[in-house]
Amino acid sequence: MESLAANLREMTRTPLHDSHVEELRALGQEVVFEVGDIVAEAGDPMDRFLYILSGRIEVIDAYTRQSHKDMSLGPTQFAGEIAFLSGGANPLTLRAREATRVIAVPRPAMLDAMARIPEMSDIIITVYAARRRRQIEESDTSLKLIGVDEDRNIRRIAEFASRNKIPFSTMAPGSEDALIAAQGCNTCGRRPAVIFGKSSVIEDATPAKVARLLGLAQDIAEDEVIDVLIVGGGPAGVAAAVYAGAEGLNAVLIEDLAVGGQAGTSSRIENYMGFPTGISGADLVWRGEVQALKFGTRIVRPRRAERLERRDDGTFCITLDNDQTLCARAVIVSTGVQYRRLPLERLEDFEGCGIYYAATEMEARYCKGMEVVVVGGGNSAGQAAMYLSRSARHVHVLVRGPSLAASMSDYLVSRLEADPRITIHYRSQLKTLHGDDSMSQAVIDKDGADWRLDTTAAFIMVGAGPNTDWLAGNCQLDARGFVLTGVDAGAPSPYETSCSGLFAVGDVRANSVKRVASAVGEGSVVISKVWEHVHP
Repeated sequence: MESLAANLREMTRTPLHDSHVEELRALGQEVVFEVGDIVAEAGDPMDRFLYILSGRIEVIDAYTRQSHKDMSLGPTQFAGEIAFLSGGANPLTLRAREATRVIAVPRPAMLDAMARIPEMSDIIITVYAARRRRQIEESDTSLKLIGVDEDRNIRRIAEFASRNKIPFSTMAPGSEDALIAAQGCNTCGRRPAVIFGKSSVIEDATPAKVARLLGLAQDIAEDEVIDVLIVGGGPAGVAAAVYAGAEGLNAVLIEDLAVGGQAGTSSRIENYMGFPTGISGADLVWRGEVQALKFGTRIVRPRRAERLERRDDGTFCITLDNDQTLCARAVIVSTGVQYRRLPLERLEDFEGCGIYYAATEMEARYCKGMEVVVVGGGNSAGQAAMYLSRSARHVHVLVRGPSLAASMSDYLVSRLEADPRITIHYRSQLKTLHGDDSMSQAVIDKDGADWRLDTTAAFIMVGAGPNTDWLAGNCQLDARGFVLTGVDAGAPSPYETSCSGLFAVGDVRANSVKRVASAVGEGSVVISKVWEHVHP
């Protein structure tokens, strides 16, 4: 199966060409680091591109200050990783192992050069993306989460980091690793905590606080009028972000949790053209995110759109959940759908500790050797069951109807039926949930009879509804809350709503085909009409 990037340890290194180095010289200046100088501390903004002329820069452990995994960079190599595109924070601490000369280029000038010289950009982005993959796979980072298995709040941070492809490592409270990480911090290492860098403990940690520390929280001036605001970072929104940036539009993407949307929770997509061996939804959309950043689109996360207003001059203003207001000449609604909460007692009590709405690597770790329930009859439920069957003792798929023929792709049905670790239960649904602090048992109505199953995890993937409450009557919706566009809304173009300058694409749009490929297509083609609206 395809991954988010190349394998850094296997790829053939391609150095920058001589002409690229000359461009760097013209844009930057030489900087000398003496032996032992800190080149970048974990958490420092990645505000300059460093190309090594001579000497060597090593990675050191942010906590012990010792050389880390004997990792270093020498002449013709460059420092940094993919967060450079968005101006994020350095994930690791760098130190000069010997006297080192570099060319330092300010980030804005470097991004401009990468836009002008695609061959140079390709080399840099390929290496940056591969470094991010290595950091994720080896948990090589200065972001330490203590108590993921014990604390629901720490678990939310882990989910946010995992779904946004942010490298992190987990530690059990009181473990040797946790005690070492806690040195220099105002914490003992024996209770749940979020630590970043040498001495930063994030008090009352939230995804928003972690995002700000890592440089993910883009600062957009409230008096700036953007060309287009894209609300929702699923496949449709990310495709729109890529094409908006490529066409020179000043674009900002707003996402409330993680770029990828519902597709980002799919462990394997096999029917998307160009990936014959399959790719996870998260990896697919992350590649798109990198493209969008490359073209200059800014991403604001985790932030939720709370309210949309339209001023007398036609400008749209969106109020976010932190009371910030962003304004734009056009808005693309790509908020997709979310699974509805089942009307079950104690459902909310067990969310995050027994009840889940995504089946990613983070959730799978809680299911090892356990009986697992997946509720739903669509492709997402089928993909979740296949993925969870790798680690769970057994996966029980609950389907309300008598068949999957009308709701799930045939290839998935065939695989579910052939897998001995998966059982499909037709005419079945969850009835009650039981447990203390976390779920330990579910009662299932199986064709009219109660069946008690000892389980610690149920994945709810049914009843998807549109995220449109925030639109506040600014455009016409159908009876189920999906956005009407085109002829249905009396609009002149297929993806424009009843409100001029307000567009909708992807699953949130009424009568759209609920597939990744169609969402990507809609997000791509809508930009031509957005351009016409912004530049009449």
